[in-house]
Amino acid sequence: MRYTSDQKQQTAANILAAAGRGFRLEGYGGAGVDGLAHEAGVTSGAFYKHFPSKAAAFEAAVGAGLKSFEKYLVQAIANPDKDWLIALVDYYFGKEHVANLADGCAVPGLTGEVIRGSEQVRVVYQQGIEGIVSTIASGLTHLAESERRPRAWAVLAMLSGGVQMARAVQDNAKADEIATAMRETVLRFAKAPRALSKSR
Repeated sequence: MRYTSDQKQQTAANILAAAGRGFRLEGYGGAGVDGLAHEAGVTSGAFYKHFPSKAAAFEAAVGAGLKSFEKYLVQAIANPDKDWLIALVDYYFGKEHVANLADGCAVPGLTGEVIRGSEQVRVVYQQGIEGIVSTIASGLTHLAESERRPRAWAVLAMLSGGVQMARAVQDNAKADEIATAMRETVLRFAKAPRALSKSR
């Protein structure tokens, strides 16, 4: 049976989505090709037709996950009807995102795996994370241009670290406490008119 170009693209997209979920849930070491292929509804042979190795699928999943978050940020910043920073922290520290490891943001979900990954996947990660930071910085229009990018790095680190801590604790009430505290802290920090180091 011959597959059309659209079908091949859809299969590749399904495999990539399944890989992203698998690596978030099980880590790079815990996620096997057979399991990733099964999650995508294809055979292992079909998996290898689209990705030559698990490492290649991981690189693609990292790149796609970071690009997806950047796209979300671009849309949020461009929406004139909502404060994008409030929308961001409400999404990021909301119960659904905190609980949804498999489909959550790639920054907290995959950073730990990238640390232990290959040089190439770290290059992919750096490119993706820099795009995210540039997008966040573009929305911090209340700041002087020289302050936007440093503030954006700090905001992203606070978002990712806060979610990882909320996910790691055993007690749901403690997770809620962390998420609430981080939501308010990120908003105060991001919206402050001057860098905190310059405040009197």
